[in-house]
Amino acid sequence: MNNRLFHNWFRQIEMLKKMKKVTVLAIAVLMVLGQASAQTNQSVKAEKTKAMKETDKTDHYTFLLSDKVIRQKVTFKNRYGITIAGDLYLPKKRGSEPLAALAISGPFGAVKEQSSGLYAQTMAERGFATLAFDPSYTGESGGEPRNVASPEINTEDFSAAVDYLGLQPSVDRNRIGIIGICGFGGMGLNAAAIDKRVKAVATTSMYDMSRVMSKGYNDVVTLEQRTQMLEQMNQQRWEDAKNGTTAYGNRILPEKLQGNEPQFVVDYFNYYRTPRGFHKNSPNSNGAWTATNALSFMNMPLLSYIKEISPRPVLIIAGSDAHSRYFSEDAYKAAAEPKELLIIPNANHVDLYDRLDVIPFDKLTSFFNENLKSGKAKATAKSVLAN
Repeated sequence: MNNRLFHNWFRQIEMLKKMKKVTVLAIAVLMVLGQASAQTNQSVKAEKTKAMKETDKTDHYTFLLSDKVIRQKVTFKNRYGITIAGDLYLPKKRGSEPLAALAISGPFGAVKEQSSGLYAQTMAERGFATLAFDPSYTGESGGEPRNVASPEINTEDFSAAVDYLGLQPSVDRNRIGIIGICGFGGMGLNAAAIDKRVKAVATTSMYDMSRVMSKGYNDVVTLEQRTQMLEQMNQQRWEDAKNGTTAYGNRILPEKLQGNEPQFVVDYFNYYRTPRGFHKNSPNSNGAWTATNALSFMNMPLLSYIKEISPRPVLIIAGSDAHSRYFSEDAYKAAAEPKELLIIPNANHVDLYDRLDVIPFDKLTSFFNENLKSGKAKATAKSVLAN
């Protein structure tokens, strides 16, 4: 990708947004970030530096382990033979009956020790068996080269998680759902459309990664801009083939902010680059995507078959102030009944990553309790087969 465009992005993005002309590159970077509040006090900075050193540990999680759950590291393979690393959460207090289960992943560029793990733990506290996993090529999961994404393979990762959950004696395989966060909201919807074993799906702060990479934010990328980005990535393929190695783009987030970034970039930085959300395995915290990462998203629309989730239910959650809100609203419009759109007042995109006072866990709990009931899940499965 064009380094000049990348380095100019932070300086030009606000102007470009006002002009409704945002490059694919800017949007690709936008999709892989997170949220928090800025702190400038020098003593606070010193504490942050100290805490950052503490987070650079193999078993570091961005949240404390609840005394109400058991967490177990697990691995399983997807259909391509890639080993996926996950954390299985089970409630300590549970009866002898198999549990309803949830496969959880996201945000795009995050790992299971961050937001998805927090979701998994919280839903396990509420009685579900949950599996938070690192997508292929990231975190502790396998796959080479590192830090590359794929609409197909990452969709498959969800189905592989369903494979794993359905084989566990603690899980009722007829009562499995999905929660997708940010970019993995789109992957989760795509997985639910193709995988009829998924009986209900919910998303928070959903992004359609194929739409944003191919069309840009608010679909403003021109054919000329798209062609230029494709040509750059195509040329990079020759370089990679010649060198026998994979080239990487610039680090997703810089070591420090320059002071002229848009607020959403500040928010991203203060989540992924501070102790609140930092994890050494997270591309957003500590790495870069491959220089050709966007290629497979450019002409593979993720949500083409979203209507085929029906008659299984869809819950789509977004913040009222989220820059990504339109993805959720458009996905809701495209989906068939039963469906629900929940807009959280005064919340931005990444408030739904880790703010326990904002994430509507009561709603998620009631949604999955209702739709993963033994009788209802079986009836829905019969209805899917009949259609």
